[in-house]
Amino acid sequence: MLKGSCLCGTVTYQLDEPINQLFFCHCSKCRKATGTAFNSAALIRSDKFTLLTGKASLKSFSSTPGVHRFFCGECGSPLYSARDNQPEAYRLRIGTLDTSITPAEKMHIFTASKAEWEDLCDDNPKFEERP
Repeated sequence: MLKGSCLCGTVTYQLDEPINQLFFCHCSKCRKATGTAFNSAALIRSDKFTLLTGKASLKSFSSTPGVHRFFCGECGSPLYSARDNQPEAYRLRIGTLDTSITPAEKMHIFTASKAEWEDLCDDNPKFEERP
């Protein structure tokens, strides 16, 4: 069982599955949504994700038709995204985890649109688009 929360602690959650794979998305929408060079996320099963507190403070923004980015309405922390055409999965923002993880696999995606000032200095697989 993994636990996570937003910056202010209003929204807390539990994840009842391990995280074995991370992806670092370098697309322009993820850069804008996070304010950083890339989004660190994991694809998780929505039925294994439980909001523990803060449901009333959870807000969403549809960045693309059918793609909803959920965040804390108090502190603005991005928490996860959901897609209408994939209701069984969420993309969890790994920086919100309070529990340590040691994923076996990591990859960079959408590197063709990465920030020009970003250098990818690790040996993880890199994909110009979605693998």
